Amino acid sequence: MIKLKTQQEIEIIAEGGKILARILKEISQKVKPGVGTSELNKLAEQLIFENKAKPSFKGYQVNPNEEPFPTALCTSINQEIVHAPAEPNRLLQSGDIIGLDLGLEYKSLYTDTAVTVPVGKINQQSKHLLKITRESLEQGIRQFKEGNTLADVGQAIEDYAKKAGYSVVRELIGHGVGHSVHEEPKVPNYYTEEGKTIKIERGLVVAIEPMVNIGQWQIKLHSNGFTFVTKDNSLSAQFEHTVALDHFGKTRILTQA
Repeated sequence: MIKLKTQQEIEIIAEGGKILARILKEISQKVKPGVGTSELNKLAEQLIFENKAKPSFKGYQVNPNEEPFPTALCTSINQEIVHAPAEPNRLLQSGDIIGLDLGLEYKSLYTDTAVTVPVGKINQQSKHLLKITRESLEQGIRQFKEGNTLADVGQAIEDYAKKAGYSVVRELIGHGVGHSVHEEPKVPNYYTEEGKTIKIERGLVVAIEPMVNIGQWQIKLHSNGFTFVTKDNSLSAQFEHTVALDHFGKTRILTQA
């Protein structure tokens, strides 16, 4: 069941989203060769607690039988698509790209955002991947408006990435967010018939998060049980915003500083 948010809830999510955006920006600025993922995670936790919020990923479980996620920050490097824990520590090297995915709980409501950033100097291929993935997210957000459906959002993302010669991950998708870390509806980054049935209406809050690969879209699960990587070992990037259609009919990106 899709849980539409009240205007008051959207304003609280936006307040938390601004905090989250500032935190992720500060973490991104610390990324450089020789920095460890553990150090970035410690900074994330420190900043979240300083802002009277809670990390929403640390300890998260899809079901009670699985191992809880161990860190507040996801640090996905190069061919890692998403959900790479920041522990055990890994040192970043010049030429890497790293996806930083972070969520928080603020006043009992949740937001989620992600960026992929360069480590030192990166090659032109990596720069282009980051540019296209970020712009794919922007294309999707442009379609998140009253009267459209989630199929319009996914189609815009897929078309933009494919035009650049890249593939969009199909087994991992965006989602509703607000009352919990993950909610309905599903938000694929490609066209689906199911998406045509979900109209974008006032009070809808979702995390739109394209994951774009240089190679093929197929993925596999790392032996750590958390991290998804590209099956063909090609580079992958992710960008994400929490987005709402408020009760005045305005599309709002809630995870902007």
